[in-house]
Amino acid sequence: MDVNAAVAAAAAIAGLCTGVIAMLAFRWSEREQRRPTRTSLHTDAVLPPGVDTVLSVLRSSAVVLDESDSVVKASSAAYALGLVRGGKLAVEPMLHMARDTRRDGEIRQVELDLPRRGTGRGEALAVSARVAPLGSRLVLLLVEDLTEARRIEAVRRDFVANVSHELKTPVGALSLLSEAVMDASDDPEAVTRFAGRMQIEATRLTNLVQELIDLSRVQNDNPLEDAEPVRVDELVAEAIDRSRQPASTKQITMAAGGTADLHIWGNRGQLAAALGNLVENAVNYSPARTRVGVSAHRVAAPGGDLIEIAVTDQGIGISEKDRERVFERFYRVDPARSRATGGTGLGLAIVKHVAASHGGEVTVWSSEGQGSTFTLRLPEAGAVRDRQATGPDRVDEDDDRPYDTDPNAEIPAPEVLP
Repeated sequence: MDVNAAVAAAAAIAGLCTGVIAMLAFRWSEREQRRPTRTSLHTDAVLPPGVDTVLSVLRSSAVVLDESDSVVKASSAAYALGLVRGGKLAVEPMLHMARDTRRDGEIRQVELDLPRRGTGRGEALAVSARVAPLGSRLVLLLVEDLTEARRIEAVRRDFVANVSHELKTPVGALSLLSEAVMDASDDPEAVTRFAGRMQIEATRLTNLVQELIDLSRVQNDNPLEDAEPVRVDELVAEAIDRSRQPASTKQITMAAGGTADLHIWGNRGQLAAALGNLVENAVNYSPARTRVGVSAHRVAAPGGDLIEIAVTDQGIGISEKDRERVFERFYRVDPARSRATGGTGLGLAIVKHVAASHGGEVTVWSSEGQGSTFTLRLPEAGAVRDRQATGPDRVDEDDDRPYDTDPNAEIPAPEVLP
């Protein structure tokens, strides 16, 4: 009995010790949880109430500095711009502004060009920085990224300058020709010759103004508001008919081929203008007695089938350095040839905007002296295709009947160059 009593007493003492140790550990854990951490001292205890919430919803990049220039709070955009690194403000001009504002309490603002992170080309990042005191010890820095705004403004200035230059040329020519007509009033042949030149310049001016209107429309309008299923073969036929007269003058053969009965979902007028510009360019930049081909095919794509419309010519081709810029407004590969053909330099820019607004793209393959292939890739009107697939008049996808040629004529469908 004495042994059993001793064992029971030892077990009771051990249980009591375990309970005391567990209670002490629990109390110590609670004390540690209530103790403020370094992060909380830097944010919750230092920032005035509500400031953290306000900074989190600002569109600007926000940085809060304490009296030792340490970063108390920084938004994710500030890290993305490279303003904060290693818990410090990494831009010296902004750091000097913050120190001056902390000293005198004045609000300061400045625009800076900063090196862009992760690029070795020295591209500048345009920002506007505004520094203001936040309480008695903190300084708030707000930074706006102005890079895109500056780029748009530069594009707008260039556009206005280019438009002014392009309008000045035909207007000046009309002025000079009108003076020549007045001076040659007693020479009927000279009057006729000058009047013909005036008609050419007036036509060029009219085309330029119309293409400016078209470009403005495709940039500002939403083509999908008035979208409808558009037959590709009708677009091709209309584009070929639009350039039939100048092609006939140069004895250029125009052929159309590819898969029939394809449909695109979009604005018919804009799509017709875009394809018409491509065919017109192909004719204008092709030598006499050559061939211009237009073909359309369906190609599979991860997001849904696409319709590829390729316009191929055997013209002068485009050099590699010019290929990247041919879709810029007013850019001409050969300015002298553009003046001879009446080109405005806006046709391909319109094609690019129409393709982008319809969820597609336009690409170019070219080789100097061999010709060019411009390819429009646009989403297919899926609903129309589904109806055709289930209806009685389903069209075979491999049907390569030409669009605008005699079915008995031996004109092969033009191949899309690589």
